[in-house]
Amino acid sequence: MATIDFSKTLYALAPLAGFTDLPFRSVVKKFGVDLTVSEMISSNALVHQSKKTYRMVEKSPLEDLYSIQLAGSDQEVMRKAVEYVNTLDDVSVIDLNCGCPAPKIVNNLQGSSLLTDLDKMGETIRTIKKHSLKPYTSVKIRIGFNEKNPIEIAKICEDNGADFIAVHGRTRAGRYKAPVDYDAIRDIKKAVSIPVIANGDIDSPEKAKWVLEHTGADGIMIGRAAVGRPWIFHQIKEGMEEVSPALIKAVVLEHFDQMIEHYENYGAIMFRKNLHSYSKAGFQGASAFRNLVNRMEDPKEMREVIEEFFSQDYISRPH
Repeated sequence: MATIDFSKTLYALAPLAGFTDLPFRSVVKKFGVDLTVSEMISSNALVHQSKKTYRMVEKSPLEDLYSIQLAGSDQEVMRKAVEYVNTLDDVSVIDLNCGCPAPKIVNNLQGSSLLTDLDKMGETIRTIKKHSLKPYTSVKIRIGFNEKNPIEIAKICEDNGADFIAVHGRTRAGRYKAPVDYDAIRDIKKAVSIPVIANGDIDSPEKAKWVLEHTGADGIMIGRAAVGRPWIFHQIKEGMEEVSPALIKAVVLEHFDQMIEHYENYGAIMFRKNLHSYSKAGFQGASAFRNLVNRMEDPKEMREVIEEFFSQDYISRPH
């Protein structure tokens, strides 16, 4: 099983509900991301043997550093969820979600609401660490719930057995809109001895370089900026400014084909949201294209339309 080399910068794909499924992760993996993370997995759903949830933890053979992210705070349920993950091959990390701001998660003392009960958060980390047979236990955190207390949160993670943490530099109250506090990530890095991965609004090679230098973090985690731009990790690692229309077309078609293989015909409907993102790369007639695919359900018809749309050259360079 692959081990994490923190002596060099780690590039990680953040978990995003509804986006970072197996087809998307396998596409991103080809562009040099080191660590991929499942969508957030409900520990309750896993323990209750939800077939949909079982499918959500499946991995691509390409994913040689793969993390499964669990949400929950009931210790018995979490233990059983961890024991199920133990049966899965080639999983390197079990990650605890302490960052999701969604009300339905927060109202059940899961996700970012664990930041309001640090004793419970610490207990949950210990439960994962105690029962996991995987090499690493990690935690995805924000820097507070309503108010910022980043160092206190990070030290709870460290003291209860986390091997590394990923820090989204906003509070729960800040959702995805507030400015990212990179100073708080820098302060965490100085305060703990475990590796720290920086997360939040990293959307270009220049921003990635600045965040790494400013925070001193051991890696960066990118989520929303990779949707519609799965090649962003290659751009960052290679310092590449632009990608060709031909590359975009090839990536979109491969992603589409993987969606159909994984979800069968329903994958075409699910892929609409991805096409919305991909079409923003600077092609003519993007709005009309989005309106067209919104009404499509037939995979063969959709693939033909994708081929035609992405065969054109840019009218403006993508950002």
